[in-house]
Amino acid sequence: MTTPEGHRAVTPLPAPKPARLHPRHLLVPTDFSAASRKALAYADAFASTFGSRITVIHVIEPMVLPPEYGYLPPYSPEDEARQVEAVRKQLLDLAAGLDTARQTEVSVRIGRPWHEIVGAVTDLGVDLLVLTTHGRTGLRHMLMGSVAEKIVRHTHCPVLVVRPEETDFLG
Repeated sequence: MTTPEGHRAVTPLPAPKPARLHPRHLLVPTDFSAASRKALAYADAFASTFGSRITVIHVIEPMVLPPEYGYLPPYSPEDEARQVEAVRKQLLDLAAGLDTARQTEVSVRIGRPWHEIVGAVTDLGVDLLVLTTHGRTGLRHMLMGSVAEKIVRHTHCPVLVVRPEETDFLG
């Protein structure tokens, strides 16, 4: 098609569609292992790319001993508060090293790890959960179960599982 002046008419491009993937809030469970640090690096890259915020969470599992271990002094609320504060400090130190440190929060919960992490997804309005698996197989997997597997089965948001031995795509 040409204009009366003999120039070709240009059809404007349609307006770009908004990005289909745009996580606003990422949750990263950590047990402070090298594998969970790798998952945190992935979350940091996603948050930098999309301007997302991150919550790094650690769940303290209460110690439950069978009765045959005899009597142990009860775990006092002061002991629990000291443990929570020590973990919070570790999380803050971990978060301080991220490119997205200003958009990063920390959370400490007490309970069964998979249950508390699934609850945090709902409570915090998380869009993407980034976690790791330790890759246990066979008898160890049967006896210990897989926290990552339970989380994937019960959570209601997308989950990125970062495996420690896999090739990285982070640059």
